[in-house]
Amino acid sequence: MVEHVKAWECIGCGKIEAPQTCVGVCQDRRVEFVYAFEYEEVLAALEAERQRSKVFKDMVRQLARTTPNEGGWERSYRAMQDQARKILAASADKEHDAAT
Repeated sequence: MVEHVKAWECIGCGKIEAPQTCVGVCQDRRVEFVYAFEYEEVLAALEAERQRSKVFKDMVRQLARTTPNEGGWERSYRAMQDQARKILAASADKEHDAAT
């Protein structure tokens, strides 16, 4: 989980818990910050999930738009089942790699 660092920011001069040259209109308000490296980690994880989502969406789209020839239902079903297994295996490998 990303830890938030709470600080005060001046809406006048923009200082953040450090003295700044002020133009005389300072007023503090509570704001929240996260460390840049934590933000980057979350951003990378989000991009990985977007890629996984796209792969799954593409598979579902193919399933929805495919109409097998007469008598070819089982062959088409088995081919899509094999493809889905490969996608799930690759997804599980990426999850495992990310966890370690």
